[in-house]
Amino acid sequence: MLKLWSSLLRSAAAAAVKPHANLSTGPQQKHKTFYEFRTYCIHPDQNAAFLKLTNDKIHLRTAHSELIGYWSVEYGGLNQVFHIWKYDDYSQRAAVRAALAQDPSWVSEYLSKAMPMLTSQDNEVTYLVPWSSLQQPPQEGGVYELASYQMRPGGPAVWGKPFQAAVTAHDAPGYAKLVGVFHSEFGQLNRVHALWWFKSPDQRAELRQKAHNDARVVAAVRNSFVHLDSQKNKLLCPCPFSPLK
Repeated sequence: MLKLWSSLLRSAAAAAVKPHANLSTGPQQKHKTFYEFRTYCIHPDQNAAFLKLTNDKIHLRTAHSELIGYWSVEYGGLNQVFHIWKYDDYSQRAAVRAALAQDPSWVSEYLSKAMPMLTSQDNEVTYLVPWSSLQQPPQEGGVYELASYQMRPGGPAVWGKPFQAAVTAHDAPGYAKLVGVFHSEFGQLNRVHALWWFKSPDQRAELRQKAHNDARVVAAVRNSFVHLDSQKNKLLCPCPFSPLK
């Protein structure tokens, strides 16, 4: 009896340390490259001045790292700008931040003037989801929609496929042009962002109405909706100096 009990204890201990695949929340991140989302809120009477200063001095910042896009928020947030920066890894970002702090032109010509114009700053570290890559819009001069989804805990292993199906149901028929899908690493967790491009706000309204009448879209959205806690969106207008226009 004692031998049997000892054997059971050893089996239980082995099971306790054995990894379980079903505990995984999704595929491991294969690439070090990440995208920092930044949102700045501006004093209402300083909005125009901030945009002009940034337009004139952004070259001081892009000399240090790659800017993906810089937008003014038109709907979904007042007196805000949203921008995306690309980094190869965390070490590169740390080196960039250190270099900026020691750059006298950046500090004196931009930072010292811009900071008093802001009411708040927020950032979020994101990765592209495994099935998405960063795409260029078909032409310049359009608008962008940043749709942000707060998913229920569980990770892509739970909601990944239904969410991908819902995105594809909009992208494949041409109801919107997908620029990229990102998931959060630092900031609010279990958040996914889809960045879309449209020719104009009116085209977005027209295509959205068509999508609502497409049974394939409706079915895909319903299947993913059960994994969703909340969502919000912003309509973004690219600044003249934004690489994504």
